[in-house]
Amino acid sequence: MKRKIVLAGGTGFIGEYLKKQFLKEGYEIAVISRSSSEFSWDRPETVTAALDGAELLINLAGKSVNCRYNAKNKEEIFTSRTETTELLGNAILQCKNPPPLWINSSTATIYRHAEDRPMTEETGEIGTGFSVEVAKAWEKSFFDFRLPATRQAALRIAIVLGPGGGVMTPYKNLAKFGLGGVQGSGNQMFSWIHVEDVYRIIRYIQANEQLSGVYNCSAPNPVTNREFMTAVREAMGVKFGLPSPKWMLELGAVFIKTETELVLKSRWVVPERLEREGYKFTYPEIDSALREII
Repeated sequence: MKRKIVLAGGTGFIGEYLKKQFLKEGYEIAVISRSSSEFSWDRPETVTAALDGAELLINLAGKSVNCRYNAKNKEEIFTSRTETTELLGNAILQCKNPPPLWINSSTATIYRHAEDRPMTEETGEIGTGFSVEVAKAWEKSFFDFRLPATRQAALRIAIVLGPGGGVMTPYKNLAKFGLGGVQGSGNQMFSWIHVEDVYRIIRYIQANEQLSGVYNCSAPNPVTNREFMTAVREAMGVKFGLPSPKWMLELGAVFIKTETELVLKSRWVVPERLEREGYKFTYPEIDSALREII
């Protein structure tokens, strides 16, 4: 019988990459999504069927935060994370053979805007504002479950970089059209991770049964926005990039229906627990990561 992995909300950039890697390893993949005819959020009994007998559940479900934070979108961002997490926990409780490991997505945005020091799992300070409230509620809905047969780990994922989509597409376009300079002050920290390391971290937690709880899922060498944009231009062979001052970003964000927080918040997050537990990053430095991607 084939070994099975369940990807909840596995239709986005990260989910597609994980699916491809797990298929290479010979796993059968069950994807739970709104659009699935087989395993759908709208039919909870199919979610339980997907989870029964699975080796691993990875939950990435949630509306993209790349939108304007109006009342309707805020509500959807919030409920699409907490309700799906609660549905999965209740489905696990119904399983005859529950998955031994449940990895739930969280976000590195849970920490405060930090230009003074890095945030670790133990010493990081939780921030304030809408995005932080979402992250806190998301983790609470996950850890409120006490599952006797299922280990739980939450990944506070930084900005994920990888080939073929995700956030690299807009950054590459900015550089290509000569707009790849600093954004805002350029001093804000940019915590990032290569999508291959996201996959390997999941495998590492799966292989090491003593690991559970909260992990910062970010590369060990965050850079400033200035350093990141320079590295993007170098990887693409672009000589210069015009800077984007804050007022221009505010204007542009309205036009492309997003929020400047995604670019201007200083996320200075380091993976202290993963490194202490012996995980070795495939892409610890931004230059090698971007060379591989571009």
